[in-house]
Amino acid sequence: MLNSLLPAAQYFGEIEPVFLFYGAMPTGVSVSETGRIFVCFPKWGDKVEFTVAEIVGGQLQPYPNLETNMESPWNITTSFISVQSIVADGRGTLWVLDTGAPNFSEPIKGGAKLVAVDLTTNTIRRVYTFTEVVVLPTTYLNDVRVDYRVGNAGYAYITDSSTKGPGAIIVVDLDNGAAFRRLNGTESTSPDPCMLPKVEGRILMNRSREGVISPFRLASDGIAISPDGRVLFYCPLTSRHLFAVSTEALRDRTIPDADLSYCVEYWGEKGASDGMITDAQGNVYAGDYENNSIRKIYPDGAMDTIAHDPRILWPDTFSIGPDQYLYFIVNQLHRQPRFHYGHDLRQKPYSLLRIKIGELPAPTFS
Repeated sequence: MLNSLLPAAQYFGEIEPVFLFYGAMPTGVSVSETGRIFVCFPKWGDKVEFTVAEIVGGQLQPYPNLETNMESPWNITTSFISVQSIVADGRGTLWVLDTGAPNFSEPIKGGAKLVAVDLTTNTIRRVYTFTEVVVLPTTYLNDVRVDYRVGNAGYAYITDSSTKGPGAIIVVDLDNGAAFRRLNGTESTSPDPCMLPKVEGRILMNRSREGVISPFRLASDGIAISPDGRVLFYCPLTSRHLFAVSTEALRDRTIPDADLSYCVEYWGEKGASDGMITDAQGNVYAGDYENNSIRKIYPDGAMDTIAHDPRILWPDTFSIGPDQYLYFIVNQLHRQPRFHYGHDLRQKPYSLLRIKIGELPAPTFS
């Protein structure tokens, strides 16, 4: 009786369920300009029947087909191995970022790649692979943004969220496929060594089945690009800080990494984020996995919390649809066995949720 009279935390934000997942744990979502919804399932230990799917008629269908999702030693560069992120670009292409590194292993040679899939024909248009000086033995390709307003065919920007090596932004010329690492191992792409993540009131650390405990550290992860394509926003996963850098400076290889760090702008503390996205007005949306929340950061740096809900159990990838909703995956990542001595604390279903923001996604072309 007395307990019912005690004050409690206030939750807000009108979130809606879009799809529930009862199988493998999803990480990525992207909504195309025509409203098609794509999701991905990296191979982190769950049984993954297909690593990329489209939601059609309330069901998951392997995308673009089951064959492409069935890797073998003979089709490493043309099949999907373990996809971490998918991004629809607003003009008919789904960009598929394949880590080539199931269970966070060393990337399979030729397996780590960026794949352009034509949404009209549902076929692979082009595959971009990487040299060993770009994708390191420690690399984990995490998220990608594209911009068609520069170069002959545009550029892609990819975060390397390595757990054991240097974080970085990987820049890819979509015309000739040339790729190079930027801000390699610098402070802004590295985990915050002073951060101790706390989720659901508990400290998040690696806790192996054998009882070995170590800090949870993940490098540059969340990424978003300004509506004009001139600024790239990014953040390490184990950090509460937001950084920004000129995309022109990123592409300019005459600027050494040591000097490029001076081009990085610090945008303050936004909470610990996995996914990020930008709308057409230049607002950045970022998850806060420590506080079951979603932040909105305005172009002037001001910030609001637009959703705070106990169901937002680790907000992962974000996408903005043509219906002006912000879509996001909730996957209970922090409840995985590797954080709990081998015990899986996740409770199905995982979910795809959305919240009305009244804005369109940032364009990738003029």
